[in-house]
Amino acid sequence: MSSIGRLTDYAEARLARLDATGRRRTLKPTARHAGARTLRAGREFISFCDNDYLSLSCDPRVIAAATRAAREWGCGAGASRLVTGDCPLNEELEAMLAGMKGLPAARVFGSGYLANVGTIPALVGRGDTIVMDELSHACMHAGAQLSGAEIRVFRHNDTGHAAELMEGAPGQILMLTETVFSMDGDLAPLAELGALCEAHEAWLMTDDAHGLGVVAHDNPAQIQMGTLSKAAGAYGGYVCGPAPVIDLLVSRARSLVYTTGLPPPVLASALKALEIMQAEPERGAQAREHAARFCALMELPPPPGVIVPMILGAEARAMAVSAELEAAGYLVTAIRPPTVPEGTSRLRITFATGHSEEDVEGLADALKKALAA
Repeated sequence: MSSIGRLTDYAEARLARLDATGRRRTLKPTARHAGARTLRAGREFISFCDNDYLSLSCDPRVIAAATRAAREWGCGAGASRLVTGDCPLNEELEAMLAGMKGLPAARVFGSGYLANVGTIPALVGRGDTIVMDELSHACMHAGAQLSGAEIRVFRHNDTGHAAELMEGAPGQILMLTETVFSMDGDLAPLAELGALCEAHEAWLMTDDAHGLGVVAHDNPAQIQMGTLSKAAGAYGGYVCGPAPVIDLLVSRARSLVYTTGLPPPVLASALKALEIMQAEPERGAQAREHAARFCALMELPPPPGVIVPMILGAEARAMAVSAELEAAGYLVTAIRPPTVPEGTSRLRITFATGHSEEDVEGLADALKKALAA
């Protein structure tokens, strides 16, 4: 058999195993519009599963900023930032991010994933220790593995367990956690983790992907990263911290050095979105109010942010309820292993500024019917 034949057989066998377990993923082309509306296969839906929390990705002001940037600087960066891809908008965006985080400097990356896999290995390596929350995002786990440091994982939000793992840890300790956890919507105990790091002369690095613009908190972390693809409605990632640390990333973060810079229209859209985010804090408040209203209607505890998980347990159950909601005109994706642990398949419901009270009430009514079916 030829090499291409063996490769094809290998892929087909793997796909067959995924089909057998119901875990084969497929892409579904979706057009997103203002007001949390989406168009899929010719049908309009109200989306309650994306991360455009402030409904800025389709804001006319953001679109206009991207259009102007495309006319002035083109559609692509052309090269890595170390060659000719460092569009002047990068510096402006980095200054804004540093100011918002209250830290001396910032560096923009191609995505939040690239920010984590580049920054973590630039800070620690063999002979050092990473202590991290078990529910930290996959890209934090990937960055930790790439670093070569010893990895110690503590139980979710369990500061006592984290303290135990820090005892006797070799080398420099880097602690990793999210601020708002993406699948459960709960918050990290940042003050306690910060104090713990101070006691052990450890560095704290947080992922604020789902907090920026939505959940305000005092963050003691020396290194704070996040994304521009969620509440900011654009794309890209960033890391904020002490100026020498940020300067170090230009030479040591491989995912920055060897990646083409962000396109000018993306940089411009992120800048405008952050400007709106700061000028209109009511957008975040409105999204949080929608989440709270939904939880009241469903007799759930008040949420800390705009992510509400409905844990249904079995994968088949989550998929069935998701399909019932889709039939009713609501997109709420079922989240299942390996994204979440076995037995915790769920609906991850997210709320946005663009939703209306009627949208929220309609979803609650449809979900009650789906759960009762």
